[in-house]
Amino acid sequence: MNNAKLFVIDYQLHGDHKSFIIRAETMDNAEAWHWASCDAGLGRIGRYGREKVRKVSKPLAERYGITDVKWRQSS
Repeated sequence: MNNAKLFVIDYQLHGDHKSFIIRAETMDNAEAWHWASCDAGLGRIGRYGREKVRKVSKPLAERYGITDVKWRQSS
């Protein structure tokens, strides 16, 4: 992970504000929704870097109370 950057992900879980920092090479909206779901306990994090894990989609995350996912690169 030579090109890894730090990203801040903010989201709402049942109306409560949550925030965390994650190190990743790239980030987009789909990744941010998946990682917010993992932080909330809904998504799964693979054991090994090469393990393929099914990503949690925005509609599924919203069904479990996750909303307003926003991300930015940490400065």
